[in-house]
Amino acid sequence: MRKLTYFIACSIDGFIGDPSGDASAMFAFLDAEFLEFLKAEHPETIATHGRRALGCDDLANRRFDTIVQGRGSYDLALKEGITSPYAHLRQYVASRTLAESPDPQVEIVSDDLLGKVRELKAEQGELGIYLCGGSQLAGALLDEIDELVIKTYPIVYGTGMPMFGSEFAVTEFALDGVRTFGNGVVVRTYSRKR
Repeated sequence: MRKLTYFIACSIDGFIGDPSGDASAMFAFLDAEFLEFLKAEHPETIATHGRRALGCDDLANRRFDTIVQGRGSYDLALKEGITSPYAHLRQYVASRTLAESPDPQVEIVSDDLLGKVRELKAEQGELGIYLCGGSQLAGALLDEIDELVIKTYPIVYGTGMPMFGSEFAVTEFALDGVRTFGNGVVVRTYSRKR
């Protein structure tokens, strides 16, 4: 069984963006030390156009070969004219409103998202599935998430888009590791308690 990992950036107070979902305030923390960590440990989580700009487009996928993201996350790329933002991964976009994919490398999942994710998890393979966001998608898939990798940036939003847009439910995860960076970023890794 392959793992579904929610790899997400958030503020100290647990928001993944401002009330509209804009997370650009976090970009200031993408310094050399943190980018080296991402390139070494999670290169596939850097969008293809970012990999090219950083000169690391040739890095092999280390943890994931598939990405699942919501329409809001995908729209960020579409607004920039990028129809295949993670060309180095199999790409799925959960959307009830996007009628057809603007790119042959991107599959739209408009119904039975849970079934599709379970199908992906049941595949054979060494690499897992990267859940990119957003909030509503993570909330809908909470019961399927096996691992959390939370990049906490040293900022407070006060209000905004929560990590999980879901009904109240206590779900336990075990802390597997913590890594800190000179810029104040903390990366915590959790696995689901079974």
